[in-house]
Amino acid sequence: MEKDKNKMENKKLTELLEHLEYELVQGTLDREIPAVVYDSRKVVPGCLFLCIGGANFDGHDFAAQVAEQGAGVLVVQKDVELPENVDVTVVKVADTRYAMAFISAAWFGHPAEKLKVIGITGTKGKTTTTYLVKSILENAGYKVGLVGTIEVIIGDEHIHANNTTPESYLLQEYFARMVEAGLDTVVMEVSSQALMLHRTQGFVFDYGIFTNLEPDHIGPNEHASFEEYLHCKGLLFKQCRVGIVNGDDEHWQAVTEGHTCTLESFGMGEHCMLRAENRQLVHKPGELGVTFHVAGLMDFDVEVPMPGRFSVYNALAAIAICRHFKVDEENIKKALLQAKVKGRIEMIKVSDQFTLLIDYAHNAMALESLLTTLREYEPHRLISLFGCGGNRSRQRRFEMGEVSGKLADLTIITSDNPRFEEPQDIIDDIKTGMAKTDGNYVEICDRKEAITYAIEHGEPGDIIVLAGKGHEDYQEIRGVKHPMDERDLIRDILAEGHIPGSAAK
Repeated sequence: MEKDKNKMENKKLTELLEHLEYELVQGTLDREIPAVVYDSRKVVPGCLFLCIGGANFDGHDFAAQVAEQGAGVLVVQKDVELPENVDVTVVKVADTRYAMAFISAAWFGHPAEKLKVIGITGTKGKTTTTYLVKSILENAGYKVGLVGTIEVIIGDEHIHANNTTPESYLLQEYFARMVEAGLDTVVMEVSSQALMLHRTQGFVFDYGIFTNLEPDHIGPNEHASFEEYLHCKGLLFKQCRVGIVNGDDEHWQAVTEGHTCTLESFGMGEHCMLRAENRQLVHKPGELGVTFHVAGLMDFDVEVPMPGRFSVYNALAAIAICRHFKVDEENIKKALLQAKVKGRIEMIKVSDQFTLLIDYAHNAMALESLLTTLREYEPHRLISLFGCGGNRSRQRRFEMGEVSGKLADLTIITSDNPRFEEPQDIIDDIKTGMAKTDGNYVEICDRKEAITYAIEHGEPGDIIVLAGKGHEDYQEIRGVKHPMDERDLIRDILAEGHIPGSAAK
């Protein structure tokens, strides 16, 4: 969106720095800024350039080059050496990422102030809950944008997402476009990485939601420890007006320690302010769901066409949010019945005899949670089809193989995104994990053939899970992303005359 950025009116430097503490190292603050840039390849004369440190590059290393290209202002957090002959203002701040968030908000005219902003953080449930909230609020007449793992939605426009939460500049740009499109609300996923890297600074969330916390995202390039992960999640509750937390999660008090917002809770425990009671499983031909009674702050019965306990928590979180928007019970009930999230326990109807669903579960923790949930529905057989990504931890493959071997009646081992590895090598690693169990399996390397096998061999009462790809619409092989959407594969398989359950008879 460079062209849109260049259309924007110049802003005074003092206006962009208004909410920041800074030191003027050299030059003058009396400057008009035509553009805000943090990529050295996009420098234009007179622009403000933010020196941002990344995993592979540090903007400070390009300071001299950028100054010679005509940048008017450099925002830095460490000292830089510049040519003497350039007319450039240098502003020093404690953290350039933090500064970028506030400068970006000012550059786009503080668009978040014109929206109701809902931020959802947690290990699991963020994606599903954002779509549930969007569904309920739109059903009640609100105009809702979405920022998340799968996509950014602005009106009818769907933009592919690269990060769960985009860089602060891009986020503010999306907010501005939402305001321009006439939207009044935005619901967004807030990752712990985004909180750690200040991507969501520069504005205040109207509502901050905590779904749950499990040891995840710990390791190189992510979080150094579980304590850091927990701390970063908690930053949301120092940046929102109302905090809404899962009161059943053992970490909720630690996450909200030092909070500056009012707090509400949801869950199944008696102490929760909004509760789910009398949970019942729903098992219809080709469909799975759950019903429960909403008690406490609201009082009504609801049905969700998604299975398991975690679906109850996701729905409760959405209800807790939408209560603040004065959405009536009938609108909530209707919207939850219609809600569908691509690649998150997404049921695809192929037969009345058995249930087929697609889910993004791509690690052992997610697969175990999913298969355990589906076991509650007492299937005739639970069938798990998955592969693992190449150029990723081999340990993940062993663990997923072991989980599936223990919990599924049949595992169909196939290919995921092999990247630069041989698919068979990945399958062999999964089988190493399977070997620790007495689980039955077949291996079919081609994913379409594997799905065909699953559909043809489906027996009455089976639940078949296609795990790992979820919302993805590609398969990455040797650096190339080939189009591959499991929904299309299923459609093609049926169109080619493959009959569900035919091989099982």
